[in-house]
Amino acid sequence: MQADDLIPLWQDLVRDAASRGERIRIHGGGSKAPWWAAAQHSGADTAEHTLDTTLLSGITHFEPTELVLTARAGTPLADIEAALAEQRQFLPFEPPHFARIGRATLGGMVASALSGPARIGVGGVRDFVLGASLLNGRAEVLHFGGEVMKNVAGFDVSRLLCGSLGSLGVILDVSLKILPVAPAETSLRFAMTQDEAITRCNTWAAQPLPLNASAWVPDRSGGSGRGVLTLRLRGAQAAVQAACAKLGGERLAEADAAAFWTALREQTLPWFTPTWPGDSQAALWRLSLPPTAPTLELSGTQLVEWFGGLRWLISAAPAPIIHEAARQAGGHATRFRGGDTSTPVFDPAQPTLLRIQRNVKTAFDPHGVFPTLF
Repeated sequence: MQADDLIPLWQDLVRDAASRGERIRIHGGGSKAPWWAAAQHSGADTAEHTLDTTLLSGITHFEPTELVLTARAGTPLADIEAALAEQRQFLPFEPPHFARIGRATLGGMVASALSGPARIGVGGVRDFVLGASLLNGRAEVLHFGGEVMKNVAGFDVSRLLCGSLGSLGVILDVSLKILPVAPAETSLRFAMTQDEAITRCNTWAAQPLPLNASAWVPDRSGGSGRGVLTLRLRGAQAAVQAACAKLGGERLAEADAAAFWTALREQTLPWFTPTWPGDSQAALWRLSLPPTAPTLELSGTQLVEWFGGLRWLISAAPAPIIHEAARQAGGHATRFRGGDTSTPVFDPAQPTLLRIQRNVKTAFDPHGVFPTLF
């Protein structure tokens, strides 16, 4: 079915659901389904209708010379990345696919706002969104932004959709800024503790070095406090070579480096499954912290990305303890997968922020047709 025929049908569905007080579940490729369902506090499992965004697929505009691409929300990320690769271009924020769970789509990428290892070096999903179209809870098709960076009139709603998890409506299409593949790339490894890795990364980040990604993984024993820091350099050939000479470390073979960063992005590294599914109490937590925050004294095991700005934690500790530790460090914690499903996924919002979130939700979806995040 063509998009011109499909969207009016979706509008009718939204109108009918609103008039009957029913809810709609948005379903894409299913790659983030476990987290998506947990994050949507209401309406995810009790919705009377399901809207399948994979029916709305295809790249509608791709101009390599202008570094811009527009595609419908249900377009598989694999198709987009393949089209970009033919032009030696890519999505620099490295969105995860989680292919073992489902098939990642463009709409799911924007709705979840999840970025990969290069987030600290180039920015996240929202930094590359130029425009988007949305079907809201009033059955209106709204267009925001455009296909050029200078389109800044009005509120930047297209980026507001990043991380909205379908709570504001159905993303129909997205325009993205893309980049050419860097001329050179090298990965280095260093043995050190977590605190040493955080200090070193932040020291190096203050220098003119082509740093692109970092990951500190603890030793398998988990008791020594030591681990391995993997650092990726990406940029001009001369800059990468000079940085390698200055930093030292063990240089990884190209194939080994590619396999490591892909496994980190897709959460298929052995670290991500040390106790699952045997320990039903253990949860995978995503801690967003100031990069310079010291190691958090929490039970479990931690993996550190983004120079210390992203800490993955596998722990059976109670959710309030983890939320409070993240707040004390100046950040917040999100239960990403597993653990006690009766506990909140997100760190409870402050009253002022919660009021703003509810006002935005009401403006886009006054009848509560789509699931809510709070």
